Amino acid sequence: MAVVEKLGGDGAGAQFVPCWSCKGPVAARALFCHTCGAVQAPGAVDHFTRMGLAPGFDVDDALLEKQYLGFQRVLHPDRFAAKPARERAIAQSQSVALNEAYEVLGDPLKRGIYLLRLRGVNSAAADDKTVSDPALLMQAMEQREALAEAESVDAVENLMIAVGAQAIQLLSDISRAFADDDLDSANRFVLRLKYARKFLEEARLKRAALES
Repeated sequence: MAVVEKLGGDGAGAQFVPCWSCKGPVAARALFCHTCGAVQAPGAVDHFTRMGLAPGFDVDDALLEKQYLGFQRVLHPDRFAAKPARERAIAQSQSVALNEAYEVLGDPLKRGIYLLRLRGVNSAAADDKTVSDPALLMQAMEQREALAEAESVDAVENLMIAVGAQAIQLLSDISRAFADDDLDSANRFVLRLKYARKFLEEARLKRAALES
């Protein structure tokens, strides 16, 4: 396994690994070797670094999209059709890593869970752990009861509007919590966003059933 080094000077703080082809130093997030131009395997960097973005909950969606499309364009399989099998496989692995980063950073819920993990918090929203938030559980139960009792498309849509507004507010709450480095609140709000998302999906299914 290559040893990651910290270089001084202009590259202070940057992580470098040896190129698999020419053995020259390559930034861990680089797609190609700066010396020989060979495509590189995905480095051990976080999703934000991989996409060239500053870590944080607030992400510029347009910039994320631009970065992703630009990276994937230079990794298109047609560009590597005449390359050896090893290079084609490396390019594919880099593309897979970029897809994962794009999927996580492009979704506020996944991004919140991921950002918490980067900061050492394993959020209950990441799995099906037991939730110890009585207020949240009570709210979820009341919303599901209201959905079960809804007998028309309009009634379901009214519930969706209300919970949708809550989800929008939660995005602001999560952003503020991360900005304040209040990870407990961020974790709580992220979990609430997960419940809101789940309710909205159930409501969409019921609306579809009522419309059919």
